[in-house]
Amino acid sequence: MPLTRNDKEQMLAEYEGGLAKAPHAFLLGYQGITVPQVTELRNRVRQSGGEYIVVKNTLALRAIDSQALAQLKEHFVGPTAVVFSLTDPVAVAKALTDYAKDVPAIKLKAGLVEGRAIAASQIKDIASLPSREELIAKLLFLMQSPVTRFVRVLAAVPQSFVMVLDQVRMKKEESA
Repeated sequence: MPLTRNDKEQMLAEYEGGLAKAPHAFLLGYQGITVPQVTELRNRVRQSGGEYIVVKNTLALRAIDSQALAQLKEHFVGPTAVVFSLTDPVAVAKALTDYAKDVPAIKLKAGLVEGRAIAASQIKDIASLPSREELIAKLLFLMQSPVTRFVRVLAAVPQSFVMVLDQVRMKKEESA
């Protein structure tokens, strides 16, 4: 059943509202994937904080015109799905690469991270990065480390002083 003009305008508005404004997006080829596999992929993408949309290429190209995603317009060929996120590209990239290992019909075409176009091979590199929470934990550990060392040094001075006093006491007891 062909799309009516009203359907196309509605799809275009949906694309402009979400995918055109997303700072992080990944393009997928999904030819040969079954409906239950698509459902599983959608669930994994949602759990990672992203959104999965199967796009009509001509409408998507109109929606992303003069947006950051326009850098990837040569990849809008054939059956195309766009996975985009407004927050964490690493979690979404991990979900996609993990699922692509299980389902070889998924082909990563290209991506957009922080407004910059990346190749499909770089999506796997992004997926290998630690999560945002892990990076924050490492940063806090590194920031806390000098303070912890300083406190230990400050605590060592009185401790050493007490040990010296104890040695003096022991010598006086021996001599008495």
